[in-house]
Amino acid sequence: MQEKKIFCYYSVMEYNLKHYAYIGDAVWELFIRNKAINKTTSQALMHKISTKYVCASFQAEMINKIFDILTPQEQEIQRRGRNLKITVNKRSNPKIHSLATSFEVIIGYLYLNNKERLNEIFDILDVEIT
Repeated sequence: MQEKKIFCYYSVMEYNLKHYAYIGDAVWELFIRNKAINKTTSQALMHKISTKYVCASFQAEMINKIFDILTPQEQEIQRRGRNLKITVNKRSNPKIHSLATSFEVIIGYLYLNNKERLNEIFDILDVEIT
């Protein structure tokens, strides 16, 4: 009898930096929204909290806060994410967007590969969210 091989979509997919940034953006927003609903029941305040922390300038600050505690492998991923080619609005600062993208890359990478480490990073960043 011939054995059937079953392939899981996720196990054969290779992620690239854009994948990590894409998923990292969603994970960060969900983390912030969770914080927002625990702080208030007002829809307007939840939106205000979310937009304050889910933006390029705040994410750029956060990568600077955690950079020194990243492992060498994580720092390499962050560096590569920082150099990722992205489209930036003419009125935006490309340097800030590059740092924000590198933050999203790290969050996405950890979400997909090491949730325990992601929770450590979130615990550290939690004090920055007031």
